[in-house]
Amino acid sequence: MDKKNRRLITWTPVLLAFAIIVGIFIGIVLQRRQQSAFDHVKSPGNSKIDLILNLVNDYYVDSVNEKQLVNNAIPDILKQLDPHTTYIPKKDMKEVNEEMSGNFGGIGVQFSIQNDTVTVVDVISGGPSQKLGIQAGDRIVMVNDTTIAGVGITNDKVIQKLRGKKGTHVKVSIARRGIPNLIDFDITRGDIPLYSVDVSYMIDKNTGYVKVGRFAENTYTEFMKALDKLNQDSVKNVIIDLRGNPGGYLAAVIKMVSEFLDKGELIVYTKGLHQPKKMFRADGKGSMLGKKVVVLIDEFSASASEIFSGAIQDNDRGLIVGRRSFGKGLVQEQIPFSDGSAMRLTVARYYTPSGRCIQKPYDEGNKAYYQDIARRFKHGEFEQRDSIHFNDSLKYHTRLGRVVYGGGGIMPDVFVPADTTGFSDYYGKITSKGLVYRYAFDYADAHREVLSKLKDAKAMEAYLNKQDVFAKFIRFAAKNGVPRDSKGLKISGKIIKTQLNAYIARNILGEEGFYPIIKEIDTTLQKAISVIESDKMPD
Repeated sequence: MDKKNRRLITWTPVLLAFAIIVGIFIGIVLQRRQQSAFDHVKSPGNSKIDLILNLVNDYYVDSVNEKQLVNNAIPDILKQLDPHTTYIPKKDMKEVNEEMSGNFGGIGVQFSIQNDTVTVVDVISGGPSQKLGIQAGDRIVMVNDTTIAGVGITNDKVIQKLRGKKGTHVKVSIARRGIPNLIDFDITRGDIPLYSVDVSYMIDKNTGYVKVGRFAENTYTEFMKALDKLNQDSVKNVIIDLRGNPGGYLAAVIKMVSEFLDKGELIVYTKGLHQPKKMFRADGKGSMLGKKVVVLIDEFSASASEIFSGAIQDNDRGLIVGRRSFGKGLVQEQIPFSDGSAMRLTVARYYTPSGRCIQKPYDEGNKAYYQDIARRFKHGEFEQRDSIHFNDSLKYHTRLGRVVYGGGGIMPDVFVPADTTGFSDYYGKITSKGLVYRYAFDYADAHREVLSKLKDAKAMEAYLNKQDVFAKFIRFAAKNGVPRDSKGLKISGKIIKTQLNAYIARNILGEEGFYPIIKEIDTTLQKAISVIESDKMPD
């Protein structure tokens, strides 16, 4: 072995050791440098979310849209809290605010799309379209020189084209029966009201009926007009229909229920971990004191509807008729953000005067929470009151000592099961095809001139019964794939005939034509009428 190779063997271990030491040193230096690079995001004042965003912005392999990242993450964060704490993106704020304020910018028509044709069903009184002479039955063919007829237009797209900021213009071309050419209108959009009170009318000489669809800024004013109308007819009993009402403004429901209660009577109270207990009481200015009251609710009555029902029930002011309500008793405050978005944060819970918490449990997660209605249906709650069981720990008492139960929602005093007695395969087929609504619309449109001379639901129903509309509809259904079924007609004939008359009346007279006719097959309303005329009402 020569001297050169002996030296290489001698120095190899030394060189290897030196390389390892140098490698360790470089690793330590790099680690220290890397650590120092992240020191600015590790300050104790920053939350983990801030740290993550900083790290992504400074070190992520690709560019990211931080704003979009945050907007996508917020709903997932809030989902961990409760089902009603929500984030409202800027793009949705306009629609949310319109819904709650009770008005929007538009041309003032109600429309229906049949056979790819947008047809005006009703023109809002005092609105921009009425002032220009647009009529029910007109077909909207073009909007701003764009054809919308025969192109598969949807409700949402029509609304997008017709709605807009007050004072802006929209050009509409209309086809009208009997006129060969299109009629052009240049419409200046105005404030169009979103009504909360669907209808008010006298069922008989003693009993009035008011249907409230939601609670918004203008609801109390509308409600008072409805009650004034009934009082002018010397109403003695009133039925307030809150079925399907999802709730809304607390201020509106407080003033509305106060019309029925004596001064100082408790309506509702709220409290939360960071919110002191707050009591809401009647102001003593009620216009309906001394009159019998029944409130109708169902599984879709929520929030403010449950406050109204709970106050009437716990104060023994009237009776609740229907099925157990939804169980939404969480109080939200809307917090605006600088970018135009907002968050609705739950800050407290609602409690009825007896102390019942309106909110149903949500500890199994949001999915289970929103599937609760389906679970109730499967369990038989819509059909049998006995299927609902309450623990004694949920027992409360009204002002006069009647037993009521907590645990979420309002349980009615008089249970009315969902009515399926008139359902048949024949009825199911014509319903799935929407044939009743289609025929009613076509019939009303073809006979609009004659029907428009009829001024109320009673006259409308009497006229339609003489025209044999029911028999004509059966032939129409057969042409549209649902042949005549004598057995099905025997079971469902009354429902179909009543719906036909009611929908035709709605197309001509609006809700004041629809509700007085449809009440004939409304088992919950019929039960309320019998209850309010009985001696079962609280004194």
